[in-house]
Amino acid sequence: MTKATKLLTALPPAQRQRLMTLAREVSFPEDTRIFEPDGVADRFWVIRSGAVSLDQRVSTLQRVTVASLGSGDLLGWSWLFPPHRWDFGAEAFSPVRAYEFEAEPVLALCEEDPGLGMTLVRTVAEILAHRLETTRGQLMEQYSLRRRSS
Repeated sequence: MTKATKLLTALPPAQRQRLMTLAREVSFPEDTRIFEPDGVADRFWVIRSGAVSLDQRVSTLQRVTVASLGSGDLLGWSWLFPPHRWDFGAEAFSPVRAYEFEAEPVLALCEEDPGLGMTLVRTVAEILAHRLETTRGQLMEQYSLRRRSS
């Protein structure tokens, strides 16, 4: 399995500095819903401290955690791809501090600086590939456990 990529450390220093000019510090108390599936994805966060659970609703009463994110992790990628709607929900599992970035100014910066835009898209793609690989491994493990118990 590949190592998890952290957005801010993956960017070269000059590009990271340009992106950070658009950041604002935010915090979420424990148990705060940060976003819901199908909501408008118009921002993203880089977690500074704390933990966030990504979840998928499986019934009107039940959510299943699909990933846990922590310090340095990217929270939210749907802002980058049409139709710009959240695919999952997110909840603060503990008190969270994060850098928040609004999508529109980040996308404008990427248009202005195509090198930054390409690096940002590639880095987000690496993050998504790693998360997909991790999820695949978890599914295979669960499948294997089910087959052994039946």
